[in-house]
Amino acid sequence: MTYFESVPRNAGLNDLPSNPCKLLDFKLLVLADGKSYEGASGDREICAVILGGKATFVIGNQKFEKVGGRPNVFSGKPHSVYIPCQSQFSITANGAVEIGLCIAPSDLQTAPYAIAPDRVATGVWGAANFSRNYYQILTMASQSDLPARRLIVGETFTPSGNWSTFPPHRHEKDDLPREAYHEEMYFFKVSPADGFGITRYYSDEIDTGYIVRDNTILMAPKGFHTVVSAPGYTTYYLWFLAGNHRTQATVDDPSFAWVGKTVPMLKALGH
Repeated sequence: MTYFESVPRNAGLNDLPSNPCKLLDFKLLVLADGKSYEGASGDREICAVILGGKATFVIGNQKFEKVGGRPNVFSGKPHSVYIPCQSQFSITANGAVEIGLCIAPSDLQTAPYAIAPDRVATGVWGAANFSRNYYQILTMASQSDLPARRLIVGETFTPSGNWSTFPPHRHEKDDLPREAYHEEMYFFKVSPADGFGITRYYSDEIDTGYIVRDNTILMAPKGFHTVVSAPGYTTYYLWFLAGNHRTQATVDDPSFAWVGKTVPMLKALGH
């Protein structure tokens, strides 16, 4: 089974070459100025994250004009649009645009909505050389008024030489409040674009590493995962989860959990 792929970046809608997840899916939409894509969500909900550029969304009888603004993921907070299940929609590019479509099953009947940058929470996780910056796009933590059935969505930026999602964690079974079952995907970008990072993915069935490059994706139906950026390069990943709850609860790998306990001390020392 394949857990890591390069995502095509052709004009139009790009599907994953393979997908081991039962709930989550991802598509990359690339449109030139004035080009449109029309679709139907069916029994799925979609969080459309503008990776770069602007687009106009028509969802049912609602219109969201010229959503977006940042030229690329490394240039500011994202604009996003939530497309509920059972919706007919169209997306038209206002200039060249690239959009990540995060997709999960849903039966939630609700109105579509846009998520502006001022609704995106930001902060730092970790400390020292395992600190990273995050944006929370669609989570219960800060946006309980933005409904979704399953999707949890955000972005993480891992600085040069730093580790991310460390200690490695998993979320593969429902054992609340300790752990909540979620599949997860990481869609990667790298700056400068010719750089790389490495991700380790491991469980009872697999223990391996993959080379992170622009437009690659890690698909984690279960298991532990972590990421590191090569010196001189920043890695970005759009992360999104789907499970039975929208409450996030993770379990660190016991072998490395002690590292997480050092965060308060390192922050107090200014690291």
